[in-house]
Order: sequence, then C-alpha cells, then structure tokens
Amino acid sequence: MSRFLLITDSHPLESRLQACIDSAVPGSLYRVGAGAASQPPGDVLRRSLGEPTDVVVIGPDVATDTALRLASGLAASAPDVAVVLIAESDEDPELMRSAMRAGIRDVAPADADPAALRLAIERACAAVDRRRHPADADSARPRAEVITVLSPKGGVGKTTIATNLAVGLARVAPQRVVVVDLDLQFGDVASALNLEPEHVITDAAHNAAAQDSVVLKAYLARTEHGVYALCGPRTPAEADHLSPEQIGFVIDQLAVEFDYVVIDSAPGLGEHLLAALERTTAAVWICGMDVPSVRGTNNALAVLSELQLVPRGRHTVVNLADKRSGLTIGDIESTLGAPVDVVIPRSRTVPLSTNRGIPHLADGRHDSAFRGLSKLVDRFGAEEQQRLRQLHRREVVA
Repeated sequence: MSRFLLITDSHPLESRLQACIDSAVPGSLYRVGAGAASQPPGDVLRRSLGEPTDVVVIGPDVATDTALRLASGLAASAPDVAVVLIAESDEDPELMRSAMRAGIRDVAPADADPAALRLAIERACAAVDRRRHPADADSARPRAEVITVLSPKGGVGKTTIATNLAVGLARVAPQRVVVVDLDLQFGDVASALNLEPEHVITDAAHNAAAQDSVVLKAYLARTEHGVYALCGPRTPAEADHLSPEQIGFVIDQLAVEFDYVVIDSAPGLGEHLLAALERTTAAVWICGMDVPSVRGTNNALAVLSELQLVPRGRHTVVNLADKRSGLTIGDIESTLGAPVDVVIPRSRTVPLSTNRGIPHLADGRHDSAFRGLSKLVDRFGAEEQQRLRQLHRREVVA
C-alpha cells in the first residue's frame, strides 16, 4: 500500500487526488494545510497519520520557493520519498529545471486531467519502489554498456578517444550516450567538446541528482553531436569531496538512463577508477607506441587481473602509431599477451580538431585516424561484438 501526503488547502484537489489513487495504486491519503510546507521536512513527514509516507504531493497554493525548499530538504533527509508538485502551469522551463534540481519527481498542472494526474502518481510510486528495492528494479531494466577508456600513462590520448567514441556511438543511439570525465583533477572533456557546463560531477554527486536518475539528467551538459556529458570538477581541490562510492552511484544512475556510458579516466589506477571498473562492461585500453606505455599497460593489466577487475569486454588500441617508433604491433602484442584490436595512426588533423573542440569523427576529415576511430566505434555494434568473439585479425600500422 502506498501512502500519500497532500499539502494544500484545496478540498477539491484532495478529492481529485483520492480518485486517482483509488484507480491507480491503492493507498491512504492524508491532507495537511498549505502552511505546513514551511516546516522542516522531518516535521512535515510526521504530520502524516498511520503508516510512513511514500509520496508527498505539494499543491499549487504553496509558494514556489517554499515548495522547492521543502523538496530539497526531503531529497536530503528522506531520499526514498518522492515529491510531486502541482503547479499552476507545467510550461515554465525555469520552473521545470528548478523542480528537477530540487529533487521533485514530477510536475503536473493544476488543471491536469485525471489520466495525467494518475500517471504522475504512478511514476512517483515507481520511483519510490526503485529507490527502496534497487536490486529488483535493476534486474527488470536493461542497463547501459559502460565503457571505460583507460591507460596507466598520461598523454596517450584517452580524452580524444573517449569523446570520439561517444560521438560515434551517438550516431547509432542519438541522445542515448553520455561521457563522464573521471579525471577528477585535470579532466579535459569539457574542452574537447567545447562545453562550458553549468554543473559538474561534484554537483551531481552531492545534490538531489544523486537520488534520482531522471533528475541527474538536468545536471548534464549536452553537445550539438547528440552526446550528453558529465564534466569534471571546476578545480582540482573539488576532487577531494568525491568518494569512490559516490562515483559508483552516479555511474549506476547513468546506466539506467542511457544506452552507453563512456568514462574518460585519469592516468593510473586510483580508487575512483576501481569503483568505475566494478561497473564496467567493456574497457578500452589505450597504449602508445613506446616502451614505457606498453610496459605500463602490461603491469596495469596484471594488477587488475589480481583484483579480478578486468572487464569481460576488452579492446586494445594503439594510439599515435608511427612505423618509425622502433616498435611493431607484434612487439606490443607479445608484451601484452593479447591482440591489438585497433591502430590509430599519428595524424596532424586530430590535434587541430581537439583544439577546436570538435571531435575528429564530427569534423568530416576522413583520414587514417578517422578510419581507426570509426573502427573502434564499430566494435560496439551487436553484430560486430558477436563476430569478435570468434575472430581476431592482427592490425598493422598504416
């Protein structure tokens, strides 16, 4: 049985809401006056009689600022309670953004027909159920392919690969791809995508977005290429305020809302990366064509194997490849004990694209680097993944 607390002075709204509850999700409804919205969240919840509250519905006679303040307080103190706002209108974009950031699950207009009001109540109840029983909810919902782009060494082009991979995947899944900047001190995803984000990963991990995957989308920046981005902290010091558990929870939330979550990681094997790898379905290992990079990659693979954190899907990419480096693809494969899947030759156009904030796969220059990046994207198609389980063909430097 779902329990509902309605905050309003309107008796007609109480009757309408009770009729929706009776026809949608059986449960008890208790109404308190609009003045109760100015009380602390805990006191508001204690006003409900009988069983604990599942959904708080705030009526249109409650001032907007008061409603948003109450919703934010409930999101912090009682994250398993959903909030629905009945507003004079649901066509104000600023109100919708403010409501999502405050943790409000749904906004319905005061003149909503019974079907629309019932749908808002059903969605709120479903959100409560997901929060209280996450394992059951996750098992019934397909989750995203979580792709972590990583390398123990810096300067091998992880951000370039990650952002281009996201742009390429967005061509087959528009608006269903998000790239996460997990280089929490010196991340460059925002620059690589020419973004000036209003919110960053620290905002998403600490506010109402951390409690609801739908709200989290309001904290994402959106590119013209159909990719969403959760950009890195504004300053290196902000990284100290993010725990591995918070990072893991954000990734879990994104995996509910998107088909692909591409993670651009920091160099090394820090605790935040390990939290991400616990949720990773496919890893893209970036290796330069130099001995330190190859040895570093080999050592990192050995460490993750001991920790049992090597994802089931593994794609090895040699970036900035150059036949004059003194190494061959065979040398690299011999050291890693694994095949090289994609080779991306050194190209003068890639740095130009990066400096312009336009991923190479979006700027239309079909050179050898473009073809290498496209091949990496193709490896995440369903048919190609099935084929790759049965076949490997050694790469050569073009």
